[in-house]
Amino acid sequence: MSADIILPPDAEAPEEVMWQGRFITARKRGRWEYVGRARGIRAAVILAVDPENHVILVDQYRVPLGKRCIELPAGLVGDHDDFADEDASVAAARELEEETGYRAGRIENMGEFHSSPGMVSESFTLFRAHDLEKVGEGGGVDSEDIVVHRVPLTEIEQAITEWRKAGYAMDVKLLLLLGARLLG
Repeated sequence: MSADIILPPDAEAPEEVMWQGRFITARKRGRWEYVGRARGIRAAVILAVDPENHVILVDQYRVPLGKRCIELPAGLVGDHDDFADEDASVAAARELEEETGYRAGRIENMGEFHSSPGMVSESFTLFRAHDLEKVGEGGGVDSEDIVVHRVPLTEIEQAITEWRKAGYAMDVKLLLLLGARLLG
C-alpha cells in the first residue's frame, strides 16, 4: 500500500450542514452531498446463528423503501439519552433480544463496515451472537412491528428468492449469508 495518498480537492473542502433532524443530518463537502446519523449515533448489526444452524432474521416496514425489508437484527447505539454512552456490544445484545426474543451467551465484535459509502457516512459494527437462547417472542418495542424468521442456513438462498417474489426488499447485509455461493 502506498504511503503517498493523494486526496481529491473535495476532501479539503469544509463540511456544511444542509439540514439536521433528530436522527439524520444532510451534509455537503465541496460538490458532494451525503447523509449521516445525527449526534454521533451509530448502528449495531447482529449475525445470529442458533445451535441448529438456523440464522435469525427480521422483517419490518421501511418507510424509505415503501415496503417490508428482510434484514439481520440491528439497532442504534446512542440514540436515547439513557444510552448515550452505551457500548455497541451492549446495544447489540439488547437489540437482539428486543427484536428477536433471543439472548446471546456471548457477543463477538466482527468490525466496522460501511454499507453505502458514496452517499451515506453511517457505519455499523457487525457482531456475531453465540450461544443463543430463546427467551421471548421478539417483535421489537413500541410500534416496530418486527416479524422474526428462523431460516436454516442451507435454505437461505431459496428463502431470499421466495421473499423477493413476494415483494420484500433485501438488506445488503444479507449478502453475508450468501458468501462463497456468489463466487461459485
